[in-house]
Amino acid sequence: MAAGPFRRSIASQLSKVLDLPPENLIKSISAVPVSKKRHVADFQLSIASVIENSSSDCLAGDLHLQAQQLAGRLKCDSVVSEISAGPGTVNFTINRELLAKAVLQQVWKDGSEYGVKSELFSTVPRQKAVIEFSSPNIAKKFHIGHLRSTIIGNFIANLKVALGHEVVRINYLGDWGMQFGLLGVGFQTFGNKEKLKSSPLQHLFEVYVQINKAAEDENTKKLAKDFFRQLEEHDEQTLSLWKQFRDLSIEEYIRIYKRLGVHFDEYSGESFYQEKAQEVLKMLEDKGLLQKTIKGTGIVDLSEKKDLSTVSTVMRSDGTSLYITRQVNPSGDLAAAIDRMNKHSWDTMIYVTDKSQSIHFQHLFQILKLMGYDWAERCQHVSFGLVRGMKTRRGEVIFLEDVLNEVRSRMLQNMDSTKTTKEIQDPVETAEKVGLAALIIQDFRGLLSSDYQFSWDRALQSRGDTGVFLQYTHARLHSLEQMHGNAELTDVNVACLQEPDAISILQHLLRYDEVLYRSSQDLQPKHIVSYLLTLSHLAAVAHKTLPVKGSAPDVAQARLCLFQAARSVLANGMKLLGIAPVTQM
Repeated sequence: MAAGPFRRSIASQLSKVLDLPPENLIKSISAVPVSKKRHVADFQLSIASVIENSSSDCLAGDLHLQAQQLAGRLKCDSVVSEISAGPGTVNFTINRELLAKAVLQQVWKDGSEYGVKSELFSTVPRQKAVIEFSSPNIAKKFHIGHLRSTIIGNFIANLKVALGHEVVRINYLGDWGMQFGLLGVGFQTFGNKEKLKSSPLQHLFEVYVQINKAAEDENTKKLAKDFFRQLEEHDEQTLSLWKQFRDLSIEEYIRIYKRLGVHFDEYSGESFYQEKAQEVLKMLEDKGLLQKTIKGTGIVDLSEKKDLSTVSTVMRSDGTSLYITRQVNPSGDLAAAIDRMNKHSWDTMIYVTDKSQSIHFQHLFQILKLMGYDWAERCQHVSFGLVRGMKTRRGEVIFLEDVLNEVRSRMLQNMDSTKTTKEIQDPVETAEKVGLAALIIQDFRGLLSSDYQFSWDRALQSRGDTGVFLQYTHARLHSLEQMHGNAELTDVNVACLQEPDAISILQHLLRYDEVLYRSSQDLQPKHIVSYLLTLSHLAAVAHKTLPVKGSAPDVAQARLCLFQAARSVLANGMKLLGIAPVTQM
Protein backbone atom coordinates (compact mmCIF):
# COMPACT_ATOMS: atom_id res chain seq x y z
CA MET A 1 0.00 0.00 0.00
CA ALA A 2 1.39 3.41 -1.03
CA ALA A 3 0.88 4.96 2.40
CA GLY A 4 2.45 1.92 4.09
CA PRO A 5 6.18 2.56 3.54
CA PHE A 6 5.68 6.24 4.41
CA ARG A 7 3.78 5.49 7.63
CA ARG A 8 6.42 2.91 8.60
CA SER A 9 9.29 5.29 7.86
CA ILE A 10 7.69 8.05 9.99
CA ALA A 11 6.80 5.56 12.77
CA SER A 12 10.36 4.24 12.80
CA GLN A 13 11.83 7.70 13.41
CA LEU A 14 9.16 8.54 16.00
CA SER A 15 9.71 5.28 17.88
CA LYS A 16 13.37 6.17 18.52
CA VAL A 17 12.46 9.61 19.88
CA LEU A 18 9.43 8.50 21.92
CA ASP A 19 10.78 5.10 22.95
CA LEU A 20 7.60 3.37 21.77
CA PRO A 21 7.28 0.36 19.40
CA PRO A 22 6.62 1.54 15.80
CA GLU A 23 3.50 -0.67 15.52
CA ASN A 24 1.93 1.34 18.38
CA LEU A 25 2.34 4.49 16.32
CA ILE A 26 1.16 3.35 12.86
CA LYS A 27 -2.56 3.99 13.50
CA SER A 28 -1.83 7.42 15.00
CA ILE A 29 -0.27 8.53 11.69
CA SER A 30 -2.94 9.43 9.15
CA ALA A 31 -2.95 10.85 5.63
CA VAL A 32 -4.14 14.46 5.59
CA PRO A 33 -7.38 15.16 3.65
CA VAL A 34 -6.83 17.34 0.58
CA SER A 35 -7.58 20.99 1.19
CA LYS A 36 -8.51 23.78 -1.21
CA LYS A 37 -5.77 25.79 0.51
CA ARG A 38 -3.39 23.44 -1.30
CA HIS A 39 -0.49 23.68 1.14
CA VAL A 40 -1.24 20.65 3.27
CA ALA A 41 1.23 18.10 4.53
CA ASP A 42 0.81 14.45 3.51
CA PHE A 43 0.66 12.82 6.96
CA GLN A 44 0.01 13.93 10.48
CA LEU A 45 0.62 12.40 13.87
CA SER A 46 -2.08 13.03 16.48
CA ILE A 47 -0.42 13.66 19.85
CA ALA A 48 -3.68 12.87 21.72
CA SER A 49 -3.91 9.52 19.92
CA VAL A 50 -0.34 8.58 20.92
CA ILE A 51 -1.05 9.40 24.58
CA GLU A 52 -4.28 7.36 24.42
CA ASN A 53 -2.47 4.33 22.94
CA SER A 54 0.51 4.29 25.30
CA SER A 55 1.22 4.20 28.99
CA SER A 56 4.11 6.57 28.38
CA ASP A 57 3.88 9.91 30.18
CA CYS A 58 6.49 11.48 27.91
CA LEU A 59 3.76 13.39 26.06
CA ALA A 60 1.52 14.65 28.82
CA GLY A 61 0.54 18.32 29.23
CA ASP A 62 -0.24 20.97 26.63
CA LEU A 63 -0.78 19.18 23.28
CA HIS A 64 0.28 22.08 21.10
CA LEU A 65 3.46 22.61 23.06
CA GLN A 66 4.17 18.87 22.95
CA ALA A 67 3.69 18.89 19.16
CA GLN A 68 6.17 21.76 18.76
CA GLN A 69 8.74 20.10 21.02
CA LEU A 70 8.39 16.73 19.26
CA ALA A 71 8.66 18.35 15.80
CA GLY A 72 11.90 20.00 16.96
CA ARG A 73 13.38 16.60 17.89
CA LEU A 74 12.66 15.02 14.49
CA LYS A 75 14.81 15.30 11.38
CA CYS A 76 14.01 15.34 7.67
CA ASP A 77 15.48 12.47 5.66
CA SER A 78 15.30 10.94 2.17
CA VAL A 79 11.56 10.19 2.70
CA VAL A 80 10.33 13.21 4.69
CA SER A 81 11.20 16.61 3.21
CA GLU A 82 9.44 18.86 5.76
CA ILE A 83 8.24 18.55 9.40
CA SER A 84 6.02 21.12 11.14
CA ALA A 85 3.78 21.37 14.20
CA GLY A 86 0.06 22.05 14.07
CA PRO A 87 -2.54 22.29 16.87
CA GLY A 88 -1.91 18.95 18.64
CA THR A 89 -0.34 17.39 15.54
CA VAL A 90 3.04 16.92 13.94
CA ASN A 91 2.85 17.24 10.15
CA PHE A 92 5.06 15.42 7.64
CA THR A 93 5.54 16.29 3.97
CA ILE A 94 6.90 13.49 1.79
CA ASN A 95 9.58 14.06 -0.84
CA ARG A 96 7.43 15.02 -3.85
CA GLU A 97 9.02 12.74 -6.45
CA LEU A 98 9.03 9.83 -4.04
CA LEU A 99 5.32 10.44 -3.31
CA ALA A 100 4.38 10.33 -7.00
CA LYS A 101 6.51 7.27 -7.71
CA ALA A 102 5.29 5.26 -4.69
CA VAL A 103 1.57 6.03 -5.18
CA LEU A 104 1.54 5.29 -8.93
CA GLN A 105 3.60 2.12 -8.53
CA GLN A 106 1.34 0.82 -5.76
CA VAL A 107 -1.92 1.50 -7.65
CA TRP A 108 -0.39 -0.14 -10.75
CA LYS A 109 0.89 -3.17 -8.83
CA ASP A 110 -2.13 -3.85 -6.61
CA GLY A 111 -4.84 -3.14 -9.19
CA SER A 112 -8.25 -4.08 -7.76
CA GLU A 113 -6.62 -4.85 -4.38
CA TYR A 114 -5.22 -1.35 -3.92
CA GLY A 115 -6.04 -0.19 -0.39
CA VAL A 116 -7.09 -3.57 0.99
CA LYS A 117 -3.51 -4.82 1.34
CA SER A 118 -2.71 -1.99 3.77
CA GLU A 119 -1.05 -2.67 7.13
CA LEU A 120 -4.15 -1.07 8.70
CA PHE A 121 -5.85 -4.43 8.07
CA SER A 122 -2.91 -6.60 9.14
CA THR A 123 -4.27 -7.15 12.67
CA VAL A 124 -7.86 -7.79 11.47
CA PRO A 125 -8.53 -11.56 11.52
CA ARG A 126 -10.13 -13.13 8.44
CA GLN A 127 -13.64 -14.20 9.39
CA LYS A 128 -16.77 -15.91 8.11
CA ALA A 129 -19.74 -13.56 7.96
CA VAL A 130 -23.39 -14.44 7.37
CA ILE A 131 -25.34 -11.45 6.01
CA GLU A 132 -29.12 -11.52 5.80
CA PHE A 133 -30.54 -8.81 3.56
CA SER A 134 -33.30 -7.86 1.10
CA SER A 135 -35.87 -10.38 2.43
CA PRO A 136 -39.10 -9.38 0.63
CA ASN A 137 -42.51 -10.90 1.34
CA ILE A 138 -43.89 -13.07 -1.45
CA ALA A 139 -47.16 -11.67 -2.89
CA LYS A 140 -46.72 -8.36 -1.07
CA LYS A 141 -45.27 -5.06 -2.26
CA PHE A 142 -41.50 -4.94 -2.64
CA HIS A 143 -41.27 -1.79 -0.56
CA ILE A 144 -38.55 0.72 -1.15
CA GLY A 145 -37.19 -0.42 2.24
CA HIS A 146 -36.38 -3.73 0.57
CA LEU A 147 -34.34 -1.84 -2.04
CA ARG A 148 -32.36 -0.14 0.76
CA SER A 149 -31.81 -3.47 2.51
CA THR A 150 -30.70 -5.01 -0.81
CA ILE A 151 -28.10 -2.38 -1.76
CA ILE A 152 -26.79 -1.92 1.82
CA GLY A 153 -26.43 -5.69 2.36
CA ASN A 154 -24.72 -6.01 -1.02
CA PHE A 155 -22.26 -3.23 -0.11
CA ILE A 156 -21.38 -4.86 3.24
CA ALA A 157 -20.90 -8.24 1.53
CA ASN A 158 -18.71 -6.69 -1.22
CA LEU A 159 -16.56 -4.88 1.36
CA LYS A 160 -16.11 -8.01 3.49
CA VAL A 161 -15.14 -10.12 0.45
CA ALA A 162 -12.67 -7.46 -0.76
CA LEU A 163 -11.02 -7.54 2.67
CA GLY A 164 -10.54 -11.31 2.46
CA HIS A 165 -13.45 -12.49 4.61
CA GLU A 166 -15.71 -15.40 3.65
CA VAL A 167 -19.31 -14.26 3.16
CA VAL A 168 -22.63 -16.15 2.99
CA ARG A 169 -25.40 -13.96 1.52
CA ILE A 170 -28.86 -15.03 2.71
CA ASN A 171 -32.24 -13.83 1.45
CA TYR A 172 -34.79 -14.69 4.16
CA LEU A 173 -38.15 -14.57 2.39
CA GLY A 174 -41.53 -13.89 3.93
CA ASP A 175 -42.98 -17.12 2.54
CA TRP A 176 -45.21 -18.44 5.33
CA GLY A 177 -48.04 -17.40 7.62
CA MET A 178 -51.78 -16.76 7.49
CA GLN A 179 -51.45 -14.52 4.41
CA PHE A 180 -50.71 -17.69 2.43
CA GLY A 181 -54.07 -19.10 3.51
CA LEU A 182 -55.67 -15.97 2.09
CA LEU A 183 -53.48 -16.05 -1.02
CA GLY A 184 -54.27 -19.74 -1.65
CA VAL A 185 -58.02 -19.09 -1.49
CA GLY A 186 -57.53 -15.97 -3.62
CA PHE A 187 -55.70 -17.92 -6.30
CA GLN A 188 -58.36 -20.63 -6.35
CA THR A 189 -60.94 -17.86 -6.94
CA PHE A 190 -59.13 -15.26 -9.09
CA GLY A 191 -55.92 -16.98 -10.18
CA ASN A 192 -54.68 -17.56 -13.69
CA LYS A 193 -51.92 -20.12 -14.28
CA GLU A 194 -50.62 -18.42 -17.44
CA LYS A 195 -50.31 -15.04 -15.67
CA LEU A 196 -48.66 -16.75 -12.71
CA LYS A 197 -45.96 -18.16 -15.00
CA SER A 198 -45.40 -14.99 -17.03
CA SER A 199 -45.48 -12.44 -14.20
CA PRO A 200 -45.67 -14.18 -10.79
CA LEU A 201 -45.01 -11.21 -8.48
CA GLN A 202 -47.46 -8.94 -10.30
CA HIS A 203 -50.17 -11.61 -10.55
CA LEU A 204 -49.90 -12.82 -6.93
CA PHE A 205 -50.03 -9.22 -5.74
CA GLU A 206 -53.19 -8.57 -7.81
CA VAL A 207 -54.79 -11.77 -6.45
CA TYR A 208 -53.84 -10.77 -2.89
CA VAL A 209 -55.36 -7.29 -3.32
CA GLN A 210 -58.60 -8.81 -4.67
CA ILE A 211 -58.99 -11.42 -1.94
CA ASN A 212 -58.08 -8.89 0.73
CA LYS A 213 -61.26 -6.99 -0.09
CA ALA A 214 -63.18 -10.07 1.07
CA ALA A 215 -60.85 -10.81 4.01
CA GLU A 216 -63.42 -9.73 6.62
CA ASP A 217 -66.06 -12.07 5.20
CA GLU A 218 -66.54 -14.98 7.63
CA ASN A 219 -66.62 -17.58 4.88
CA THR A 220 -63.37 -16.26 3.33
CA LYS A 221 -61.75 -16.24 6.77
CA LYS A 222 -62.73 -19.86 7.33
CA LEU A 223 -61.49 -20.94 3.87
CA ALA A 224 -58.18 -19.13 4.43
CA LYS A 225 -57.76 -20.78 7.85
CA ASP A 226 -58.51 -24.18 6.32
CA PHE A 227 -56.05 -23.62 3.48
CA PHE A 228 -53.26 -22.62 5.86
CA ARG A 229 -54.03 -25.55 8.17
CA GLN A 230 -53.73 -27.90 5.17
CA LEU A 231 -50.43 -26.22 4.34
CA GLU A 232 -49.15 -26.79 7.88
CA GLU A 233 -50.29 -30.41 7.68
CA HIS A 234 -48.34 -30.81 4.41
CA ASP A 235 -51.39 -31.57 2.26
CA GLU A 236 -49.90 -32.49 -1.13
CA GLN A 237 -52.12 -30.34 -3.37
CA THR A 238 -51.97 -27.25 -1.14
CA LEU A 239 -48.23 -27.59 -0.66
CA SER A 240 -47.71 -27.99 -4.42
CA LEU A 241 -49.53 -24.70 -5.12
CA TRP A 242 -47.57 -22.87 -2.37
CA LYS A 243 -44.30 -24.29 -3.76
CA GLN A 244 -45.24 -23.00 -7.20
CA PHE A 245 -45.86 -19.49 -5.76
CA ARG A 246 -42.49 -19.59 -4.01
CA ASP A 247 -40.38 -21.07 -6.84
CA LEU A 248 -41.78 -18.78 -9.54
CA SER A 249 -41.37 -15.74 -7.27
CA ILE A 250 -37.72 -16.63 -6.54
CA GLU A 251 -37.07 -17.06 -10.26
CA GLU A 252 -38.41 -13.56 -10.89
CA TYR A 253 -36.49 -12.12 -7.92
CA ILE A 254 -33.24 -13.62 -9.28
CA ARG A 255 -33.87 -11.94 -12.64
CA ILE A 256 -34.49 -8.56 -10.95
CA TYR A 257 -31.52 -8.92 -8.58
CA LYS A 258 -29.37 -9.59 -11.64
CA ARG A 259 -30.25 -6.11 -12.90
CA LEU A 260 -29.00 -4.77 -9.56
CA GLY A 261 -25.81 -6.81 -9.77
CA VAL A 262 -26.82 -8.67 -6.59
CA HIS A 263 -26.72 -12.40 -5.91
CA PHE A 264 -27.51 -14.67 -2.94
CA ASP A 265 -25.89 -17.89 -1.80
CA GLU A 266 -29.05 -19.05 -0.09
CA TYR A 267 -32.78 -18.39 -0.39
CA SER A 268 -34.20 -19.25 3.01
CA GLY A 269 -37.50 -18.24 4.58
CA GLU A 270 -40.03 -18.56 7.36
CA SER A 271 -41.31 -21.81 5.84
CA PHE A 272 -37.98 -23.53 6.64
CA TYR A 273 -38.44 -23.10 10.36
CA GLN A 274 -41.99 -24.27 11.12
CA GLU A 275 -40.88 -27.38 13.03
CA LYS A 276 -37.66 -25.88 14.34
CA ALA A 277 -39.67 -22.97 15.80
CA GLN A 278 -41.64 -25.48 17.90
CA GLU A 279 -38.33 -27.02 19.06
CA VAL A 280 -37.15 -23.57 20.15
CA LEU A 281 -40.33 -23.07 22.20
CA LYS A 282 -39.62 -26.42 23.86
CA MET A 283 -36.02 -25.35 24.60
CA LEU A 284 -37.26 -22.09 26.14
CA GLU A 285 -39.71 -24.08 28.27
CA ASP A 286 -37.01 -26.57 29.36
CA LYS A 287 -34.70 -23.72 30.39
CA GLY A 288 -37.48 -22.11 32.43
CA LEU A 289 -37.51 -19.04 30.20
CA LEU A 290 -41.02 -19.44 28.74
CA GLN A 291 -43.80 -17.93 30.84
CA LYS A 292 -47.53 -17.91 30.14
CA THR A 293 -49.77 -14.88 30.59
CA ILE A 294 -53.38 -15.14 31.84
CA LYS A 295 -54.51 -15.18 28.19
CA GLY A 296 -52.17 -18.10 27.50
CA THR A 297 -49.63 -16.11 25.45
CA GLY A 298 -46.02 -17.30 25.74
CA ILE A 299 -43.51 -14.62 26.80
CA VAL A 300 -39.84 -14.36 27.79
CA ASP A 301 -38.99 -11.91 30.59
CA LEU A 302 -36.07 -9.73 29.50
CA SER A 303 -36.11 -7.25 32.40
CA GLU A 304 -33.05 -6.93 34.61
CA LYS A 305 -35.04 -7.22 37.84
CA LYS A 306 -37.20 -10.04 36.43
CA ASP A 307 -40.32 -7.96 37.10
CA LEU A 308 -41.81 -8.41 33.59
CA SER A 309 -41.16 -4.72 32.78
CA THR A 310 -39.59 -5.81 29.45
CA VAL A 311 -40.99 -8.92 27.81
CA SER A 312 -40.90 -10.49 24.36
CA THR A 313 -43.91 -12.42 23.10
CA VAL A 314 -42.86 -15.67 21.41
CA MET A 315 -46.07 -17.73 21.31
CA ARG A 316 -49.72 -17.06 20.57
CA SER A 317 -52.37 -18.24 22.97
CA ASP A 318 -53.22 -21.07 20.53
CA GLY A 319 -49.69 -22.44 20.96
CA THR A 320 -48.36 -21.38 17.56
CA SER A 321 -45.04 -19.60 17.36
CA LEU A 322 -44.97 -15.89 16.73
CA TYR A 323 -42.89 -13.06 15.27
CA ILE A 324 -39.68 -13.80 17.16
CA THR A 325 -39.62 -17.52 16.45
CA ARG A 326 -41.01 -17.48 12.92
CA GLN A 327 -41.04 -14.15 11.17
CA VAL A 328 -43.97 -12.41 9.62
CA ASN A 329 -41.61 -9.61 8.55
CA PRO A 330 -38.14 -9.79 6.96
CA SER A 331 -35.82 -10.23 9.91
CA GLY A 332 -33.98 -12.79 11.95
CA ASP A 333 -35.49 -15.27 14.35
CA LEU A 334 -34.30 -17.68 17.01
CA ALA A 335 -34.65 -20.91 15.04
CA ALA A 336 -32.92 -19.46 11.98
CA ALA A 337 -30.04 -18.00 14.04
CA ILE A 338 -29.35 -21.32 15.79
CA ASP A 339 -29.67 -23.25 12.53
CA ARG A 340 -27.24 -20.91 10.74
CA MET A 341 -24.64 -21.27 13.48
CA ASN A 342 -24.90 -25.08 13.21
CA LYS A 343 -24.71 -24.95 9.43
CA HIS A 344 -22.14 -22.21 8.78
CA SER A 345 -20.13 -21.84 12.06
CA TRP A 346 -19.97 -18.10 11.40
CA ASP A 347 -17.85 -15.53 13.25
CA THR A 348 -20.31 -12.70 12.75
CA MET A 349 -23.93 -12.50 11.58
CA ILE A 350 -25.36 -9.25 10.25
CA TYR A 351 -29.05 -8.46 9.73
CA VAL A 352 -29.85 -5.54 7.42
CA THR A 353 -33.37 -4.20 8.03
CA ASP A 354 -35.06 -0.86 8.69
CA LYS A 355 -34.71 0.77 12.09
CA SER A 356 -38.33 0.06 13.10
CA GLN A 357 -37.10 -3.48 13.88
CA SER A 358 -34.31 -2.42 16.24
CA ILE A 359 -36.15 -3.50 19.40
CA HIS A 360 -37.02 -6.84 17.79
CA PHE A 361 -33.32 -7.52 17.24
CA GLN A 362 -32.34 -6.39 20.73
CA HIS A 363 -34.86 -8.91 22.09
CA LEU A 364 -33.70 -11.62 19.69
CA PHE A 365 -30.06 -11.27 20.76
CA GLN A 366 -31.02 -11.08 24.46
CA ILE A 367 -33.09 -14.28 24.28
CA LEU A 368 -30.29 -16.13 22.48
CA LYS A 369 -27.93 -15.05 25.27
CA LEU A 370 -30.37 -16.21 27.96
CA MET A 371 -30.56 -19.56 26.15
CA GLY A 372 -26.81 -19.88 26.67
CA TYR A 373 -25.64 -18.93 23.19
CA ASP A 374 -22.68 -16.62 23.83
CA TRP A 375 -22.27 -16.09 20.10
CA ALA A 376 -25.32 -13.80 20.28
CA GLU A 377 -22.79 -11.04 21.07
CA ARG A 378 -21.41 -11.50 17.57
CA CYS A 379 -24.79 -10.80 15.97
CA GLN A 380 -25.29 -7.30 14.64
CA HIS A 381 -28.26 -5.34 13.37
CA VAL A 382 -27.39 -2.76 10.69
CA SER A 383 -30.45 -0.54 10.61
CA PHE A 384 -31.47 2.09 8.09
CA GLY A 385 -33.94 4.96 7.91
CA LEU A 386 -36.96 5.51 5.69
CA VAL A 387 -36.99 6.89 2.16
CA ARG A 388 -39.71 9.43 1.54
CA GLY A 389 -41.10 10.62 -1.75
CA MET A 390 -40.05 7.81 -4.09
CA LYS A 391 -42.77 7.61 -6.69
CA THR A 392 -42.68 6.61 -10.34
CA ARG A 393 -44.54 8.56 -13.03
CA ARG A 394 -47.34 6.02 -12.66
CA GLY A 395 -47.60 6.68 -8.94
CA GLU A 396 -46.71 4.61 -5.90
CA VAL A 397 -43.82 2.15 -6.05
CA ILE A 398 -45.12 -1.41 -5.78
CA PHE A 399 -42.28 -3.42 -7.26
CA LEU A 400 -38.55 -2.97 -7.33
CA GLU A 401 -38.70 -3.36 -11.10
CA ASP A 402 -40.84 -0.21 -11.29
CA VAL A 403 -37.96 1.76 -9.76
CA LEU A 404 -35.34 0.21 -12.05
CA ASN A 405 -37.44 0.83 -15.17
CA GLU A 406 -38.18 4.39 -14.08
CA VAL A 407 -34.54 5.31 -13.41
CA ARG A 408 -33.48 3.74 -16.72
CA SER A 409 -36.10 5.59 -18.77
CA ARG A 410 -35.36 8.94 -17.08
CA MET A 411 -31.63 8.42 -17.65
CA LEU A 412 -32.19 7.51 -21.32
CA GLN A 413 -34.22 10.70 -21.71
CA ASN A 414 -31.39 12.76 -20.17
CA MET A 415 -28.79 11.05 -22.36
CA ASP A 416 -30.87 11.63 -25.51
CA SER A 417 -30.80 15.35 -24.84
CA THR A 418 -26.96 15.42 -24.85
CA LYS A 419 -24.88 15.36 -28.04
CA THR A 420 -22.52 12.50 -27.23
CA THR A 421 -25.06 9.74 -26.58
CA LYS A 422 -25.39 8.75 -30.27
CA GLU A 423 -21.95 7.14 -30.16
CA ILE A 424 -22.78 4.77 -27.27
CA GLN A 425 -22.90 1.12 -28.32
CA ASP A 426 -25.66 0.07 -25.88
CA PRO A 427 -27.48 3.16 -24.57
CA VAL A 428 -30.12 1.11 -22.69
CA GLU A 429 -27.55 -0.84 -20.67
CA THR A 430 -25.53 2.34 -20.04
CA ALA A 431 -28.67 4.14 -18.84
CA GLU A 432 -29.40 1.22 -16.50
CA LYS A 433 -25.90 1.31 -14.96
CA VAL A 434 -25.79 5.10 -14.65
CA GLY A 435 -29.32 5.17 -13.23
CA LEU A 436 -28.45 2.55 -10.64
CA ALA A 437 -25.36 4.57 -9.65
CA ALA A 438 -27.67 7.58 -9.17
CA LEU A 439 -29.95 5.60 -6.83
CA ILE A 440 -27.08 4.11 -4.83
CA ILE A 441 -25.15 7.36 -4.32
CA GLN A 442 -28.26 9.28 -3.25
CA ASP A 443 -28.97 6.48 -0.76
CA PHE A 444 -25.40 6.13 0.57
CA ARG A 445 -24.42 9.79 0.98
CA GLY A 446 -25.66 10.14 4.55
CA LEU A 447 -25.74 7.98 7.66
CA LEU A 448 -27.69 4.80 6.93
CA SER A 449 -29.91 5.28 9.98
CA SER A 450 -31.11 8.69 8.71
CA ASP A 451 -34.38 9.10 6.86
CA TYR A 452 -34.11 11.02 3.61
CA GLN A 453 -36.31 12.66 1.01
CA PHE A 454 -35.83 11.08 -2.39
CA SER A 455 -35.60 13.36 -5.41
CA TRP A 456 -35.34 12.12 -9.00
CA ASP A 457 -34.02 15.50 -10.18
CA ARG A 458 -31.30 15.65 -7.55
CA ALA A 459 -30.28 12.00 -8.05
CA LEU A 460 -29.96 12.33 -11.82
CA GLN A 461 -27.97 15.59 -12.02
CA SER A 462 -24.83 15.17 -14.10
CA ARG A 463 -22.91 17.76 -12.06
CA GLY A 464 -22.56 17.86 -8.30
CA ASP A 465 -22.30 15.03 -5.81
CA THR A 466 -24.22 12.34 -7.67
CA GLY A 467 -23.76 8.84 -9.02
CA VAL A 468 -24.17 10.25 -12.54
CA PHE A 469 -21.12 12.48 -11.93
CA LEU A 470 -19.05 9.48 -10.76
CA GLN A 471 -20.00 7.54 -13.90
CA TYR A 472 -19.33 10.55 -16.11
CA THR A 473 -15.86 10.99 -14.55
CA HIS A 474 -15.03 7.31 -15.01
CA ALA A 475 -16.16 7.34 -18.67
CA ARG A 476 -14.20 10.53 -19.33
CA LEU A 477 -10.98 9.15 -17.83
CA HIS A 478 -11.48 5.91 -19.75
CA SER A 479 -11.84 7.76 -23.06
CA LEU A 480 -8.61 9.64 -22.27
CA GLU A 481 -6.84 6.26 -22.09
CA GLN A 482 -8.54 5.11 -25.30
CA MET A 483 -7.43 8.26 -27.08
CA HIS A 484 -3.79 8.31 -25.94
CA GLY A 485 -3.11 4.65 -25.14
CA ASN A 486 -2.07 3.19 -21.79
CA ALA A 487 0.89 4.80 -20.07
CA GLU A 488 3.69 2.42 -19.17
CA LEU A 489 4.77 3.06 -15.60
CA THR A 490 8.43 2.33 -16.42
CA ASP A 491 8.49 5.32 -18.78
CA VAL A 492 7.08 7.81 -16.29
CA ASN A 493 9.14 10.80 -15.29
CA VAL A 494 7.59 11.68 -11.89
CA ALA A 495 9.36 15.08 -11.90
CA CYS A 496 6.59 16.05 -14.38
CA LEU A 497 3.90 15.61 -11.68
CA GLN A 498 4.74 18.48 -9.34
CA GLU A 499 1.82 20.83 -10.12
CA PRO A 500 -0.60 21.45 -7.19
CA ASP A 501 -3.49 19.69 -9.00
CA ALA A 502 -1.35 16.58 -9.59
CA ILE A 503 -0.14 16.57 -5.97
CA SER A 504 -3.77 16.84 -4.74
CA ILE A 505 -4.76 13.67 -6.61
CA LEU A 506 -1.68 11.80 -5.33
CA GLN A 507 -2.38 12.91 -1.75
CA HIS A 508 -5.99 11.80 -2.10
CA LEU A 509 -5.03 8.38 -3.49
CA LEU A 510 -2.75 8.02 -0.46
CA ARG A 511 -5.80 8.10 1.85
CA TYR A 512 -7.84 5.33 0.21
CA ASP A 513 -6.82 2.59 2.70
CA GLU A 514 -7.87 4.76 5.67
CA VAL A 515 -11.28 5.33 4.11
CA LEU A 516 -11.75 1.58 3.53
CA TYR A 517 -10.65 0.91 7.10
CA ARG A 518 -13.18 3.39 8.46
CA SER A 519 -16.03 1.85 6.44
CA SER A 520 -14.97 -1.65 7.52
CA GLN A 521 -15.24 -0.54 11.17
CA ASP A 522 -18.70 1.07 11.14
CA LEU A 523 -20.12 -0.52 7.92
CA GLN A 524 -21.15 2.94 6.66
CA PRO A 525 -20.70 3.45 2.89
CA LYS A 526 -20.75 7.26 3.21
CA HIS A 527 -16.96 7.42 3.83
CA ILE A 528 -16.27 5.72 0.49
CA VAL A 529 -18.94 7.82 -1.30
CA SER A 530 -17.45 11.07 0.00
CA TYR A 531 -13.94 9.91 -0.96
CA LEU A 532 -14.97 8.99 -4.54
CA LEU A 533 -16.87 12.26 -5.06
CA THR A 534 -13.78 14.24 -3.97
CA LEU A 535 -11.58 12.10 -6.23
CA SER A 536 -13.94 12.84 -9.16
CA HIS A 537 -13.90 16.60 -8.46
CA LEU A 538 -10.08 16.59 -8.23
CA ALA A 539 -9.84 14.62 -11.50
CA ALA A 540 -12.27 17.03 -13.22
CA VAL A 541 -10.11 20.02 -12.23
CA ALA A 542 -6.87 18.26 -13.27
CA HIS A 543 -8.44 17.24 -16.58
CA LYS A 544 -8.65 20.95 -17.42
CA THR A 545 -5.37 22.17 -15.91
CA LEU A 546 -3.12 19.22 -16.81
CA PRO A 547 -3.84 18.46 -20.48
CA VAL A 548 -2.41 15.30 -22.02
CA LYS A 549 -2.97 16.38 -25.61
CA GLY A 550 -0.39 18.86 -26.86
CA SER A 551 1.99 18.36 -23.90
CA ALA A 552 5.62 17.25 -24.24
CA PRO A 553 5.83 13.42 -24.50
CA ASP A 554 7.21 12.80 -20.97
CA VAL A 555 4.70 15.24 -19.43
CA ALA A 556 1.83 13.60 -21.36
CA GLN A 557 2.95 10.11 -20.24
CA ALA A 558 3.18 11.16 -16.57
CA ARG A 559 -0.24 12.82 -16.62
CA LEU A 560 -1.81 9.86 -18.39
CA CYS A 561 -0.41 7.59 -15.71
CA LEU A 562 -1.87 9.83 -12.98
CA PHE A 563 -5.32 9.81 -14.62
CA GLN A 564 -5.14 6.02 -15.04
CA ALA A 565 -4.42 5.63 -11.31
CA ALA A 566 -7.37 7.90 -10.44
CA ARG A 567 -9.69 5.93 -12.75
CA SER A 568 -8.51 2.59 -11.32
CA VAL A 569 -9.22 3.62 -7.70
CA LEU A 570 -12.53 5.24 -8.72
CA ALA A 571 -13.61 1.97 -10.38
CA ASN A 572 -12.53 -0.10 -7.34
CA GLY A 573 -14.57 2.07 -4.97
CA MET A 574 -17.62 2.12 -7.23
CA LYS A 575 -17.63 -1.69 -7.46
CA LEU A 576 -17.55 -1.97 -3.66
CA LEU A 577 -20.66 0.21 -3.51
CA GLY A 578 -22.40 -2.09 -6.02
CA ILE A 579 -21.95 0.21 -9.04
CA ALA A 580 -20.73 -1.14 -12.41
CA PRO A 581 -18.51 1.60 -13.94
CA VAL A 582 -19.38 2.59 -17.52
CA THR A 583 -16.78 3.32 -20.18
CA GLN A 584 -18.96 5.47 -22.45
CA MET A 585 -21.53 8.13 -21.65
